[in-house]
Amino acid sequence: MKKRELSQMREKKTNELVKIVAEKKKELVTVYGRVKVGRETNLKKAKNLRLDIAQILSIIGKKGKE
Repeated sequence: MKKRELSQMREKKTNELVKIVAEKKKELVTVYGRVKVGRETNLKKAKNLRLDIAQILSIIGKKGKE
């Protein structure tokens, strides 16, 4: 995720971020399935999704402390 996207994520509310995380987790499951079957050629896509999910979850954690 780019810095601009991260700053936009920080401005969103927590419930919106939770929905985005759920969507990304669903996408991650489909990407894993496509990799196992051999349809997905971009193997870094799963790694990037995991990184995005972790970044959004850390933003949610920081919002909870405020």
